[in-house]
Amino acid sequence: MGNLIGVLFDGVAYGSLLFLISVGLSVTMGLMNFVNLAHGAFAMLGGFVCVTLLSRLGMPFLLTLPLAFAASAAVGFVLERTLYRRLYKASHLDQVLFSIGLTFMSVAGATYLFGPSQQPVQLPDWLRGQVNIAGLDVGSYRLFLIGVVVLVTLALGWLIERTRFGAQIRASVDNQQASAGLGINVSRVFSLTFALGSGLAGLGGALGIDVLGLDPTFPIKYMVYFLLVVAVGGAGTIKGPLLAAIVLGIFDVAGKYYVPDIGAFVIYALMVILLLLFPNGLIGRRS
Repeated sequence: MGNLIGVLFDGVAYGSLLFLISVGLSVTMGLMNFVNLAHGAFAMLGGFVCVTLLSRLGMPFLLTLPLAFAASAAVGFVLERTLYRRLYKASHLDQVLFSIGLTFMSVAGATYLFGPSQQPVQLPDWLRGQVNIAGLDVGSYRLFLIGVVVLVTLALGWLIERTRFGAQIRASVDNQQASAGLGINVSRVFSLTFALGSGLAGLGGALGIDVLGLDPTFPIKYMVYFLLVVAVGGAGTIKGPLLAAIVLGIFDVAGKYYVPDIGAFVIYALMVILLLLFPNGLIGRRS
């Protein structure tokens, strides 16, 4: 029973991390109708910013997290203004080819700057080891990770559902011409939305160094996982990818723990089953 609870806890922590990185992709695909396969590159950027600030500048870990978010958001904003917006009305094939090319460029650039090896990270003492909760020892860092994701999810839900900016996002997506006629700067809204998604990916990449690892192949290695979360959960929502990420995370960890010989295929089998049962995602975006 203790092992089962431990696997569930690790699965929730792993799924929380997948959600944090993937939710930005859900926004760009579901709300902005852009297939951005380079989303993992922004997560990798956040990871490298965190590692650089930790190892070379000796900055506290908690301080590196908002800086990783800001750096990824800034790069996302610039790329959206200069490159991405040129392809909003292009076919999905053109968007895929462009973002795949951007992914390979990011891999090559990271390899040139940081080398091909795995990046080491030294977490602060209070995030290492385990804590005892109701007689069960759980990892301190994974507990911290779940707490951060809960706070980010609540903040993101409040931003999109309860604020003026969130209303502008929804209006701009539903009808750009009508929104512009009402005085909404649709171009700026899309730029800020893309920057927000990129920043969340960077934050997830920084938080995931100890769980997912970090090397220049990161955007390619986890690209399928991020797409799975969005496809299974439903693009354009927050609750859908959150539920999908938790389910996929638990089954992925459980598969690798209980059936290690075929554990890597459990998540793909689950994806096929869920997409057959819910072809529009677990929680599709309401029209």
